[in-house]
Amino acid sequence: MMTLCQIVLKKNIECTELVLQIVLGRDDLKVEKVAIQHQLKNLQGRSIIFYIYATDHAGKRYNVEIQRADRGAGAKRARYHSSLIDANVTEPGEKLENLVETYVIFIAERDVLGKGQPIYHIHRVIKETGENFGDEAYILYVNGAYRDESPIGILMRDFSCTDAKDMKYRTLAERVRYFKEDEKGVAAMCKAMEDMRNEAALTARLEERKRFAIDLLAMGELSYEQIAKLSKLTVEEVRTLDGKRGA
Repeated sequence: MMTLCQIVLKKNIECTELVLQIVLGRDDLKVEKVAIQHQLKNLQGRSIIFYIYATDHAGKRYNVEIQRADRGAGAKRARYHSSLIDANVTEPGEKLENLVETYVIFIAERDVLGKGQPIYHIHRVIKETGENFGDEAYILYVNGAYRDESPIGILMRDFSCTDAKDMKYRTLAERVRYFKEDEKGVAAMCKAMEDMRNEAALTARLEERKRFAIDLLAMGELSYEQIAKLSKLTVEEVRTLDGKRGA
């Protein structure tokens, strides 16, 4: 499901716009710019890559993450994504009251929050009154397993389709048809699949190096610099792993 969905949305304003309109229930939303694999950094230099980072005609920002594994859609990760958007849309001297609305949207293959809802809206509220806090920073989780005849149910069913003729949303169907039937589209699909496999392999190797570094840290005999050299990590990455290990 999600692999094809990721490729279909890649650098395509029309498909991204359709998804945002359905998820947010806003037919008036017009996307002006879409970045794919967009990297943002915090003040300490730690970076994270947003799968889709879109801007609409009003300057509002949207981060859409397509997740096959539940562990990639945790609450703390959503919070971090939201904070990075804020940190990167402000300029020195700009009033914080001018911060734009931001949306972090996780579309997961399963019902991550497990309550049977098609979509979950996480907004800050004042606990004592139930009123909206009004910070205009929103997090949403979409249940990719949801099916019915509502717009979100149809969208999730289309995401699970591998044949364009079985899809109801024409914008998505045409994009799928391009990748599966057009010569250039097929080549682009193969390249995208190869890139995703390479990315997964790099991630697996990085995790293996981290586990190796943690084992060396547990021995307590080597310096951060020595462990970094052996594990092919940076000294800062090793220091961070040590901090998490001792937490």
